[in-house]
Amino acid sequence: MNYDGLVSRHLNRRLSRPAARALRRTPVTPNHVTAFTLLLAIAAGAMLAAGWNIPGGLAVQAVSIIDGVDGELARLKNAATRLGAVFDAVTDRYADAAIIAGMTVYAARFEDWPRPEFVGLLALGASLIVSYSRARIEADLPHAARAANLDSIFGLASRDVRSLLLALGAVLGQCYLALALVTLLAALTIAWRLLYLRLHPAP
Repeated sequence: MNYDGLVSRHLNRRLSRPAARALRRTPVTPNHVTAFTLLLAIAAGAMLAAGWNIPGGLAVQAVSIIDGVDGELARLKNAATRLGAVFDAVTDRYADAAIIAGMTVYAARFEDWPRPEFVGLLALGASLIVSYSRARIEADLPHAARAANLDSIFGLASRDVRSLLLALGAVLGQCYLALALVTLLAALTIAWRLLYLRLHPAP
């Protein structure tokens, strides 16, 4: 199921779609874009860990934008595969981990907050569970996904929203607060999805 969050719909897609069209007649494949996105996320995490919060934060948002290119390119080239879809999903999780790890190191080195490593672990765990819960709803409970207002069940802490919050927090030098906010929004999203499924049982 294809769902774009609010940030993707109103910001990211305005850039990722033209990029995919530009790559359509090149030898670049969707998997090449996916691999590049992961490398850029690792670079963003490294920049943040080194204290380069502004370029690191911009790179975080660039990762979010480029993440939409591979799927659009696969559609344009009629090159979508199950391997590509799984490769994209797996690398997305590694990309999230690299960015959150870099922000956690930044918070520990350059910000005066207690236990930044604990907040970083919570942000990583919450982000992974949000993604997992969406995958389970889409795969195992398609009736619920079809019936839902997708903005309400998927949109609150979707990956594009989390990425924008992390990018803004990094640019502002407030990685700790950004990680804490992502943790809170992810927890609320998970609770809401469980409540939605409780209120909308399978027919």
